[in-house]
Amino acid sequence: MLLSAFKESLIQLDTLKFQLPNGQYVPSHFHLTEVGNVKRNYIDCGGKLREENKINLQLLVASDTDHLLNPNDVLEILELAEKQLGYSNLELEVEYQQNTVGRYKLAFDGAVFQLINTQTACLAPDQCGIPQEKPRVRLSASGVNCSPNSGCC
Repeated sequence: MLLSAFKESLIQLDTLKFQLPNGQYVPSHFHLTEVGNVKRNYIDCGGKLREENKINLQLLVASDTDHLLNPNDVLEILELAEKQLGYSNLELEVEYQQNTVGRYKLAFDGAVFQLINTQTACLAPDQCGIPQEKPRVRLSASGVNCSPNSGCC
């Protein structure tokens, strides 16, 4: 989700809810502890130089259960960050700690912000030797006994 879409979504809401991929919600007393412009320069396994530029929102849950951010509070924090950091309409990612710090993409279902799992991936599979995964063949459960020389396995 781009920053502009996030801000437009915030304007529509009275309360903030972030839902984790497992269906649970980030507790409503979360803090927005950081807004960052994260620039990442790296080289992939195929030797290609790459760059990412994202806005990172860090959510933290502390013991102060009476703390409650409303959508307007978040808009004000974002406006201050934009002035100080000078970023543009970039893709958002959300950082939230459970067992470890997770980085999530963000989606909106009209009422709740959905935290979407991110995945690592090889960006140059044709150059680094990772074989393409072949589709799995499902053997029927028809009661046929397979032996190594029967041709069915």
